[in-house]
Amino acid sequence: MVTSDQRRRQLARDKYARQQQRRAEAQRKTKRRNTVVAASLAVVLAAGGAVYASVQFLGDDTKNTENAENTEAGGEPKMGIEAKGTYAFALKTNEGDITLEMDAAKTPRTVNSFKHLADKKYFDGSKCHRLTTAGIFVLQCGDPEGTGMGGPGYNIPDENLDALGKPGSDGKVVYKAGTVAMANTGQPGTGGSQFFLVYKDSKLPPQYTPFGTIDAAGLKAVQKVGAAGVDGGQGDGAPKKPVTIEKATVSAK
Repeated sequence: MVTSDQRRRQLARDKYARQQQRRAEAQRKTKRRNTVVAASLAVVLAAGGAVYASVQFLGDDTKNTENAENTEAGGEPKMGIEAKGTYAFALKTNEGDITLEMDAAKTPRTVNSFKHLADKKYFDGSKCHRLTTAGIFVLQCGDPEGTGMGGPGYNIPDENLDALGKPGSDGKVVYKAGTVAMANTGQPGTGGSQFFLVYKDSKLPPQYTPFGTIDAAGLKAVQKVGAAGVDGGQGDGAPKKPVTIEKATVSAK
């Protein structure tokens, strides 16, 4: 005889299987349109006519650790943090320790997602795959594949987009040095696990969730990476000084 507990678990497994099937189909569609997206989302910068896209392409996730008990219907992790608390996102890297302070009152779902992923060791051993040194100044991390194509298999909504003030006549706001923000595809609600660290004031459209600030020591470490430049001497690409997140943790302050 099937007990109510066994039935509940079976229903959870069935629900998870359906979610995975829908997620796999969505990821296949995303891959098919990536070549179009890559061309259409590039942002032309004033400095030297460089082209940059702060884009996160969501592809197959080889480190997806979701299960039916700890996710919402769309795959986003259930809320597991204190929504009004302050959290430290500590990154131990080969270029020095970088600690990001996150305010859950302003970006609760973003903070919750990072806590969930860090607890699963999602970021451990991943590379910061992209550095931009022309027009905007950011180091992009958070893709376990190290290609700019990886993600956790779910999306989180944009948050706190008005925090940086009213856009200027160019439609942009200043992401000040020390800001940490979510990467996305340029479309609303497409954040995943990738984020960028701003090491020098940069002007961007207010469409990237600013969810934290870098501590002084961490900012200096990122600035050193920025000063070393991009591999190959271009203004956008893999950093010449490789950065690997050896360990990532999120804890309440």
